[in-house]
Amino acid sequence: MKRVLMPIGIVLACIGIAIVLISNPKRAVEVPPKIVPISVRVIEAREETVQLAVESQGKAQPARRVNVSANVAGPIEWVSPSLEAGGYVAEGEPLIKLDLSDFQTAVARNQASVTQAEAEASFASSDFERVGELASRRLASEAELQNSERLKVVALARLTDARVNLKQAELDAERATLRAPFNAIVASREVELGQFVNRAQNVALLFDADSIDVRVPLAIKQLGYLDVAPGFRGEISSDRAPSVNLSGNYGGRLYSWKGTLLRTEATIDPNSNTVQSIIRVQQPESDSNSIPLPVGLFVEATIAGKLLDNIISLPRSVLRNDGQVLVVDAENKMSFRDVEIFRLEEDRVLISAGLSPGELICISPIQAVTDGMTVQPVVEVI
Repeated sequence: MKRVLMPIGIVLACIGIAIVLISNPKRAVEVPPKIVPISVRVIEAREETVQLAVESQGKAQPARRVNVSANVAGPIEWVSPSLEAGGYVAEGEPLIKLDLSDFQTAVARNQASVTQAEAEASFASSDFERVGELASRRLASEAELQNSERLKVVALARLTDARVNLKQAELDAERATLRAPFNAIVASREVELGQFVNRAQNVALLFDADSIDVRVPLAIKQLGYLDVAPGFRGEISSDRAPSVNLSGNYGGRLYSWKGTLLRTEATIDPNSNTVQSIIRVQQPESDSNSIPLPVGLFVEATIAGKLLDNIISLPRSVLRNDGQVLVVDAENKMSFRDVEIFRLEEDRVLISAGLSPGELICISPIQAVTDGMTVQPVVEVI
């Protein structure tokens, strides 16, 4: 009997439990998924005053170069020991001296001619006074007076000619010593001791030792970043000349020099659409820690440009999609914003419109971005 009733009881109990569960169902509460906003690094947009700079490259060349030539002809009697390639000569320092024998002879002859002409002029003047006195007393004819006057004029003219010839002879004797026209570095020497040189024959090539020019190309757009009047050509006044920092590698070391933008050329290169500009560098004194800027050295030039007020400067990495940035608002919503780019530099971008001071700009390199997405901003100070 127990074996029959026990299974029946279990079945009835299960049916009862099922009826109770079916009559009292429990519904699961739907819970919306929790969205965790991603953290992004942001910086605050601030207006500031920015110093623009224009960069270019060029090669150093002497500000002045001159082929020194002989003013008179003659054999070379002496050559300066400094007149060698790479040597330094000061302004007015003798470079070569010619044999003075012929010049001294010419000076002596012309001195004698002057003495003779002075005597003749003195006699002619005295004779003219004497004849004039006689003529006033009617003791000499008018023809004699005129002839005496003619002889006086001729004698005075000969005296003037003799004095000019003497001055020229003395000048030629002085020019027999050839001197440096300015402080210079000797680039080359073209004569030797004992050589006969003719008038206007080249003796040496000299480079200016005090000033160096660097010729660098500037794009047309770059000229707008400089504090120079539009269309300005020629020499720039010293009070407006932008300062320039130059740097170059020499002997395995990096050196720097200071210069100024001296002028811009009047023509535009049609191939590169650039304007050539000249930077002037004053060579340092001998006791300076800097070395002179070597001629022919390739240097990098950074020219100081305009000062811009109320401009927003941001890292270049904030730019997205050609002229857009990601802005995080007060509700931590991030969205794209079109901005007006004034200038794009190697490591920063200058924004002139489209942002307000105090706005937060995303600098994190996130890939998937949608307008209005919620983020957790982490403000960084740059």
